[in-house]
Amino acid sequence: MAIKADDRLIVALDFHTMEDVKALVEKLGDSVSYYKVGMELFYSVGGEVVRWLRGQGEHVFLDLKLHDIPNTVAGGLCSLMDLGADILNVHASGGYTMMKTAADRLHAAAEERGIPCPKLIAITVLTSINQEDWDGVGQTLPIKDAVVRLAKLAKSAGLDGVVASPQEAALIREACGADFLIVTPGVRPAGSAINDQSRIATPAKALTNGASHLVIGRPIRAAEDPKAAAEAILKEMETVK
Repeated sequence: MAIKADDRLIVALDFHTMEDVKALVEKLGDSVSYYKVGMELFYSVGGEVVRWLRGQGEHVFLDLKLHDIPNTVAGGLCSLMDLGADILNVHASGGYTMMKTAADRLHAAAEERGIPCPKLIAITVLTSINQEDWDGVGQTLPIKDAVVRLAKLAKSAGLDGVVASPQEAALIREACGADFLIVTPGVRPAGSAINDQSRIATPAKALTNGASHLVIGRPIRAAEDPKAAAEAILKEMETVK
């Protein structure tokens, strides 16, 4: 029996070509309904990939991590909105004014164009960063405290959620409430390679901790049978409602 897609699972399309994208999406079929398009792919093929995925009926998280002066970020998001992605993002470290300007302008532009406004979320601390890296850039707060602080700042600026590691999800959920999106990379099924992630958890643990969405790439993309790998993750996710 086919495993039903779960919008909480977002598969990362870390490719350079449309051919690779189409091949994986075809293999995954109805098992997956949400995909992440990041810098590697977007800078290679541009908006074509978002339009193609939306044309296939898929949801899209466009993960470009905008970080610049407020007006530039707001303008960039309004341009990206026309591609039809469901989620866009910025860096929370850009500060309250940048995030507030971005959220306000994005909502105003969507209303003016008569289209649904995409969700806007903020990167807290990248899941590849460990304590040594954190100390090296002069940060004094522990990572988990900095993540919660940035999440609360994003919420106060009117954003819909954040990107954070599954290890901080429970703290964010407690601080920001039930409706706040928590998108977690660094999710690795038991037995998977860690690769370049530092702060990780299994799918079930990430959801139990309060994550609303899981971003998973290599454990599915590099599997001998990507569909079977995705369905195994979906079965694990079904244990957490």
